[in-house]
Amino acid sequence: MSQKYPIVAVTGSSGAGTTTVKNAFNDIFRREAITPAVIEGDSFHAYERQEMKQKMAEAEERGKNFSHFGPEANHFAKLEELFKTYGETGTGQRRFYIHSEEEAQEHNERLGTDKGPGQFTPWEDLPPSGLLFYEGLHGGVADAEQGVDVAKWVDLLVGVVPAVNLEWIQKISRDCQERGYKEEQVTHTILRRMPDYVHYITPQFSRTHINFQRVPLVDTSNPFVARDIPTPDESMVVIHFNAYRDQDWPWLMSMIPGSFMSRPTTLVVPGPKMRLAMELILTPIIEQMMGLRA
Repeated sequence: MSQKYPIVAVTGSSGAGTTTVKNAFNDIFRREAITPAVIEGDSFHAYERQEMKQKMAEAEERGKNFSHFGPEANHFAKLEELFKTYGETGTGQRRFYIHSEEEAQEHNERLGTDKGPGQFTPWEDLPPSGLLFYEGLHGGVADAEQGVDVAKWVDLLVGVVPAVNLEWIQKISRDCQERGYKEEQVTHTILRRMPDYVHYITPQFSRTHINFQRVPLVDTSNPFVARDIPTPDESMVVIHFNAYRDQDWPWLMSMIPGSFMSRPTTLVVPGPKMRLAMELILTPIIEQMMGLRA
């Protein structure tokens, strides 16, 4: 961990809702005049889209598990090396995974390349920054076989962990509505990823400093037939502190109507207040980090 070059990571499974936390951090960075070096978790996958499809098909034919959640499909060691190097020197390299034609055009114009959706941009030096910000699947991953522990280099590690049935409902809805998949395809993906989910995604949330877990207040007992994502009004958010426990709890509860403490290190807030809670909790931590850099 580093005082001079702090690292913030948001980690969560596919469909967990990490974008909500990323947007909260973007607001904080803008207010605090912080220019972060942004790292997208997809950029540390090992394979481009077509090669990944081929690898998955080959593994399935052999009856083997292979997914974006596991070590075979990711550069865990490279991600740890980036965090280590940035924390020590404020430098490192990144690339981008291109999701769309719009992103392809943006990066090709910037880099003078000819890449398309499903491909990576070339590795490039990080821009000058006051902080490194990661958002993706593996911000707190560890793999004993590879000798990798990404989490130990992170100054603030935030987990986004909906109740698992809610996570699956969100993933099925997103992949069907935004990416054109059939429900059967998404269900198959969930099942195929399950061993890696258990071994590489879930354990991260015992290494995080703060977890935000949205819990639905409506029946989600069969996520594979659900058609609607529970709204914020139909949810509560459980915020658990593994670290940064020196909070002004009475002040937080006074600022967030309807909130209460279920345990000495756990704050529960109404679903619509999730964004407010994030900013109230995370802003002082970021301010403290940047103050230590001076």
